[in-house]
Amino acid sequence: MMHKEELLPEVVIKFAGDSGDGMQLTGTQFTNNTALLGIDLATFPDFPAEIRAPQGTIPGVSGYQLRFSSTPVYTPGDECDVLVAMNAAALKTNLKALKKGGKIIVNTDGFDAKNLRLANYPDGVNPIEDDSLANYEVIRMDITKMTREALKEFPLGTKEKDRAKNMFVLGFLYWMYNRDMDSSLQFLKDKFGKKPDLLNSNIKALQAGYNYGDTTETFTTRYKVEKAKIEPGSYRNIMGNQALAYGLIAASRKASLPMFLGTYPITPASDILHELSRHKSFGIRTFQAEDEIAGITAAIGASYGGSLGVTTTSGPGMALKTEAMGLAVMLEIPLVIINIQRGGPSTGLPTKTEQSDLLQAYYGRNGECPMPVISASTPSDCFAAVYEAVRISVQHMTPVIFLSDGYIANGAEPWKFPTSDQLAPIEVNFKKDLGHGEEKFMPYQRDEKLVRPWAIPGTPGLEHRVGGLEKQNITGNISYEPENHQLMVKIRQEKVDKVADYIPEQKLDSGPEKGKILVLGWGSTYGAIKSAVQELQEAGQEVSHAHLRYIRPFPKNLGDIIKNFEQVLIPEINNGQLIKIIRDQYLVDAKGYNKIMGVPITKTELVNKLKDMLGMTIPA
Repeated sequence: MMHKEELLPEVVIKFAGDSGDGMQLTGTQFTNNTALLGIDLATFPDFPAEIRAPQGTIPGVSGYQLRFSSTPVYTPGDECDVLVAMNAAALKTNLKALKKGGKIIVNTDGFDAKNLRLANYPDGVNPIEDDSLANYEVIRMDITKMTREALKEFPLGTKEKDRAKNMFVLGFLYWMYNRDMDSSLQFLKDKFGKKPDLLNSNIKALQAGYNYGDTTETFTTRYKVEKAKIEPGSYRNIMGNQALAYGLIAASRKASLPMFLGTYPITPASDILHELSRHKSFGIRTFQAEDEIAGITAAIGASYGGSLGVTTTSGPGMALKTEAMGLAVMLEIPLVIINIQRGGPSTGLPTKTEQSDLLQAYYGRNGECPMPVISASTPSDCFAAVYEAVRISVQHMTPVIFLSDGYIANGAEPWKFPTSDQLAPIEVNFKKDLGHGEEKFMPYQRDEKLVRPWAIPGTPGLEHRVGGLEKQNITGNISYEPENHQLMVKIRQEKVDKVADYIPEQKLDSGPEKGKILVLGWGSTYGAIKSAVQELQEAGQEVSHAHLRYIRPFPKNLGDIIKNFEQVLIPEINNGQLIKIIRDQYLVDAKGYNKIMGVPITKTELVNKLKDMLGMTIPA
């Protein structure tokens, strides 16, 4: 059968179904297939909060959004072109994100009376039978029935056969977007190689979905997105938490320090523990402690013993670690504290994204307790940003807080990965013996960076002890003297401030050096800001974008950049946190754009906000 082929510049697909329907796997497989073709992409997985919400209900909907394009993309897209809805709840939850005229691929079996009732549709209402979807192109497929039919010869129960529905959908989409299936066939062989019935049934379902598109007269058009015009080089598809783990390993090797991860599992940080535990051959030790406090204190012990101590957490776990963070500040030892932010407060929205722990990172400990704060902007940026967090920690003898969030952690994008020789060295100098004229080791004697020496306990002549009580300057003895306490507080603050002398100056991501509006961002707002600012620049507006990696201390020239603009806009996925710090430090009347819905800020929202600030007309 002949089909015509239509070339598209880009496509946004949302896979949505019950949390047991395998939509994350389907999305990941389609993403990996896309990345192998050299097509640029960005993803946004959307998990349910419950481990196993009742099947067919709205709280149980699991989604995965993928945008792929022949030109560089920076966000997973504001609206979808295609929605795959495996049941009624998936349609109801995601329909608002679909473009008018977009395609809806529905599994008709997921729209029976029971599923409609569970999705809270009124009695007698079925959206795929009435005309409520008249503005969309609806492709009805009984995926459940066709999957069972394809697998009728396999000695599997109905439940096992139904688990292959996602492979049927994936096969159909491979046909629709003119792809070969080799990457997924290899994935299935790797995953189910020792279980021939599961392997062959999944392959059969995948092929059945492809053949359904190929042989059914309903479908006359296939679509293709060309390879993206991006900088040549070797790329791989990477998720944020993966990139973060690889960045830690690279930094550990470059610093010639064994790494110890002391942690406790928590969404969405647990993947870092899972990934690092696979890399023992690089001198990585991972310890899953009984609680958050044990995790960080074990990491502190490892740093005291001369290792690179790391701890990971999210949300409420950060609160539990604060007492031990204060201990690390008082000890003045290296420690990397990684917070993959999520919706709060308390348990909040455990699977949704937020940027609301910045003020906690700045101020959320007892006493005057300063430490550097570093932030990642995109999934692949986690590698370089955490590498830099390690460098600052070991070279300035200070704990460092590293901020990512659920959107970055679970999102994926192509990454042009560096080779070892392209990574800046991380020099670490342990104190090995008493220096010239030294009669006794002074653990708080400082160098020009105000950094105290790192001496491994047990080194002959360098015996010392440390603890949480205030230190006498230089000797490290316990001291309750008022003047000494004030001096030590000031020194610890100045040491963190001095980090600004050893980091790059802030650069504009795009736009003129002087202009009407500077959009100042941090973290996962990067893609939306970049896209929105580019649109206004193309319309001739003097709008620029700066994105912060170093949040404490700020780069030394940040104040000068801010002064070059008439207005400053700070978009954040919180109720206004960076804006408070910027107003405080630079006395600028910055404006905020805040969204606290557990989902990213969209490009369109920012374009409209900037047009409003510029006095431009906003289309209705």
